[in-house]
Amino acid sequence: MLIAVDGPAASGKGTIAKRLAAHFGLAHLDTGLLYRAVGLKTMGKETHAEFESMAIDAAMGLDTSTLDEEVLSTAEVGIAASRVAQIPEVRKALNRLQRKFMEQPSGAILDGRDIGSRICPQADVKLFITANPETRARRRTEQLLTRGLDVTYDDILKQIEKRDKDDRENPAGAFYQAADAHLLDTSKLSIEAAFQAALGIVERATG
Repeated sequence: MLIAVDGPAASGKGTIAKRLAAHFGLAHLDTGLLYRAVGLKTMGKETHAEFESMAIDAAMGLDTSTLDEEVLSTAEVGIAASRVAQIPEVRKALNRLQRKFMEQPSGAILDGRDIGSRICPQADVKLFITANPETRARRRTEQLLTRGLDVTYDDILKQIEKRDKDDRENPAGAFYQAADAHLLDTSKLSIEAAFQAALGIVERATG
């Protein structure tokens, strides 16, 4: 079984994907971490003449076993990720990694921004998880504060709105709800309620 989970930052897609993976016993990949890892490797080098080449090299040499979710989850790294995601060769390199991950014998769950629209259009079930920007900013602020980071809601909201704009306008991307994807708005749902809603969608879609 292949499940594609897409949506904007802090919509809850990662948590839902992890819970679904555990429930069905499937391998899970947070594809956003791939872009964040490349973004982190190139932070501070945006004005360098060889910036694109450095980003492409970082993507081609990425080791998925070394991804550190806590290190990669900051808002600044998210902005850097959206920057490198606009480089077609970076996307090609990371797309190959994602498609290779899909070849798990028992299936897989991938979450990101273009899984159902581009990476895995043949997925058995496609979910598009969303929430309003204010809710997402509040969630991300609380998450980062619990990790001891000095952040403010207003700053996080601005960063999320910028990330959304960058993702929508990315000429190399495919960030949109696939025609056959199930929309789930988690703005007013708890984590448990969002998971149960997603689980219900998957179970109904797969019979």
